[in-house]
Amino acid sequence: MAHEQHQQLIQTLHECMQACNHCYDACLKEEDVKMMAECIRLDRECADICAFLEQALTRNSPFASDLAAVCAKICEACGNECKKHDHDHCQKCAEACFKCAEACKEIA
Repeated sequence: MAHEQHQQLIQTLHECMQACNHCYDACLKEEDVKMMAECIRLDRECADICAFLEQALTRNSPFASDLAAVCAKICEACGNECKKHDHDHCQKCAEACFKCAEACKEIA
């Protein structure tokens, strides 16, 4: 299987997607949701591109490196937004996003 070479990246993408989905949900429950709007928006963008790249890798997409470059960019943007917020879920999400961005850059 061609995707076996990307097994670690697939796991990292999955963990980032989960962290973003958790952050998204937790941000919606914060007292000042309006202040969290950009974080929420980027959580969705990041979770979606991570899930898409994960699927693309498992089907050996010829666009994997292009998608990984876009994914790295979105992960960095999400991580930078999340790290602005002191909430534990945001800090954990930022950590997952930066880890994922670095992993994506390796195949981009």
